[in-house]
Amino acid sequence: MHTNMIVTFCTASVLGGALIAGSVFAKSEEKTMSDSWITAKTKIAMFADSRVKGSDISVATTDGAVTIRGKVDNDQAKQAAEGIAKGIDGAKTVKNDLQVVAPSKREAVDDKDDTITARVNEQIAKDSQLKNAGIKAQTNAGVVSLTGEVADLPTSAQASWSAWQVPGVKSVKNDLTVKPKA
Repeated sequence: MHTNMIVTFCTASVLGGALIAGSVFAKSEEKTMSDSWITAKTKIAMFADSRVKGSDISVATTDGAVTIRGKVDNDQAKQAAEGIAKGIDGAKTVKNDLQVVAPSKREAVDDKDDTITARVNEQIAKDSQLKNAGIKAQTNAGVVSLTGEVADLPTSAQASWSAWQVPGVKSVKNDLTVKPKA
């Protein structure tokens, strides 16, 4: 009988430990899924809305903070996109980085933006401090957005300075995060 109680206790302990480990895994998985899910729901909602051209807008979500970037035809579309993003369940905040660019000028702006992005990436690749930092550049109407994670604040400042040196850059948005020191 004593052996039976030990086996029962051990089985309960193993199952309890598995349940706890499973719930911890589910919690970490839930955070990742939640941001991905918010991004997907936002993209679908924008694509379905006739006021907004969803394919011209990129959506990124980090810890429930939604960032929308891209080009729209007018201020009404920009505000509609922001309203759609704010209405998504789980979206805590919305950063609206959309640029208003008339359709007639969009092709010229897109070509120019692609060229600026390529030049910024070349500039970053030439800089020994920045080339392996994992910095991503994106340009919308001459505004360069830098994203990624860097080792320290001087590296972040250097990335902004390098981007500013590229011809055609109107401004630089430094959205780089600094890695916490371990």
